[in-house]
Amino acid sequence: MMDYILAAVAALLLISGALFALSAAIGLLRLPDLYTRMHAASKVGTVGSGLLLLAAGLYSQDLAILARAIAGFVFLLLTAPVSAHLLARAAHLSGYQLGAVSVRDDLGKR
Repeated sequence: MMDYILAAVAALLLISGALFALSAAIGLLRLPDLYTRMHAASKVGTVGSGLLLLAAGLYSQDLAILARAIAGFVFLLLTAPVSAHLLARAAHLSGYQLGAVSVRDDLGKR
């Protein structure tokens, strides 16, 4: 019984992670400029990857693998948004312009 519950939770996490990864991919294709694409890839991609890692850790039924999966998820949560911010700042400083639909440029005020 416990194996079925664990498999169901892992399947739910896999499906959720895959949907988040799909929305990140759609955001990369559909959003108008570099900055909004980076936002989609960093935020939604991080959550999707983390959910996939947690599903793999749960399905393995090994505490060491689950601990590594959780550590990987925490590492993704800490590093992906910071790296996306630094890449966006570097793009802004190098002169990459915002898209026409963007209405706010916080880095341009400095």
